[in-house]
Amino acid sequence: MNPMKGTILVVDDEHNQREILGSILRSQGYTAVLAGSGEEALRAIERESVDLVLTDLVMPGMTGVELIDALHETNPGMPILLTSAYGTIQTAVDAIKRGAYYYFEKPVDRARLLIIIERALENLRLRESHRVLSEKLFPGAAEIIGEHPKIRDLKRIMPRIARSESTVLVTGESGTGKEVVARNIHAMSDRSAAPFLAVNCASLPENLFESELFGHERGAFTGAHRREIGLFEAAEKGTLFLDEIAEVKLEIQAKLLRALQEREIRRVGGKTNIPVDVRIVAATNRGLEEAVKAGAFRADLFYRLNILKLSLPPLRERISDIPALAAHFLAKHGEKGIPPVREISKEAMRLMMRYGWPGNIRELASVIERAVVLSETGAITPDELPPELSDEGGVAGVQRAFELPPQGVDFEAVEEGLLRQAVERSSGVHTRGAELLRMSYKTYIYRLRKFGIIAP
Repeated sequence: MNPMKGTILVVDDEHNQREILGSILRSQGYTAVLAGSGEEALRAIERESVDLVLTDLVMPGMTGVELIDALHETNPGMPILLTSAYGTIQTAVDAIKRGAYYYFEKPVDRARLLIIIERALENLRLRESHRVLSEKLFPGAAEIIGEHPKIRDLKRIMPRIARSESTVLVTGESGTGKEVVARNIHAMSDRSAAPFLAVNCASLPENLFESELFGHERGAFTGAHRREIGLFEAAEKGTLFLDEIAEVKLEIQAKLLRALQEREIRRVGGKTNIPVDVRIVAATNRGLEEAVKAGAFRADLFYRLNILKLSLPPLRERISDIPALAAHFLAKHGEKGIPPVREISKEAMRLMMRYGWPGNIRELASVIERAVVLSETGAITPDELPPELSDEGGVAGVQRAFELPPQGVDFEAVEEGLLRQAVERSSGVHTRGAELLRMSYKTYIYRLRKFGIIAP
């Protein structure tokens, strides 16, 4: 017998039934602990290190559902399998809602029982290894930094979104922090103890995409020497982050839609559907609405993803947040410098504030890390910044973003157009409009009145 396979607590008030189940488990190398009631089961868990519980539903005293509730208080995350001879579909649904991993009707099918136990324990080991790795790599979800109105709104509504189970779609340019938002949603949610798994849909080869998401059976294709679970199963009870969702091919989109709607998947080469409990957060730097119109993205999948939408502004629209973001990255990387770097000069900050940041926050983080390595004075000065942030480079960057036509422009018409866009985008909140155009509030109001956009 190999006790390393796991210890399973069998709870059933019928002596013969629990002995049979215990014998089946021991024959497969598991350690079986037997209990005749819910109360006895709780005492056993205090004495034994248990990996999984297999309990009857109807028992004198504490019922199986009451045992589930008690175990969730003392052993959150422990897989619990429920059995009953009096089951209905509603019973099964209620059991799963209360946190049971799986529900069996008696008599329990031996082969099915062993398969489900193996999968539950495999997911438990994956969650534990992911938790250990996450504590090393991500000791906590990265802080969302900034006081721009859109960022304040985001931080205000994120806890409410995290408490829901609905799918989330995060939009924004590359480098705006979409994965940081997804990790925060996971960390604030009831799923935080389970895995957060992320996949960049654009980086996966087309022929491996389905296997990566849904897993595969042995022999499903050349090189499939053993069964592998996919990300949907590995993220059980947790969150799966699908970055660059717009890059998923139409054929896979149909299977992804089914997984979201039916909450079940089928491994490549498999013949059975497998229930999954995963919260999806998707992200894109492209307009999915346009992709739908172009026939490159399924409309039904778009509507399934677009339940809760969060839009992240590019860094050039939240220039006022650059000092706080730069300070954050300096605190993260500054001690790596020789000597340690603990400040940013006013001139360096001026250059950072006027740069267009096409790479957004990711580019800013890289610039700060680079400057720390190059600094010889303990401060970041213009000398440590890349050429594109210099006065000459900055002007060139502005010219590239706003090309002057050969025939010239009606500058006042351009100015009025920008002001009207700012009013529309800020929903008439003038402090926000002024920030969008990087003007003082007083100048912004003066110009709105000048063009008759607001009353004098």
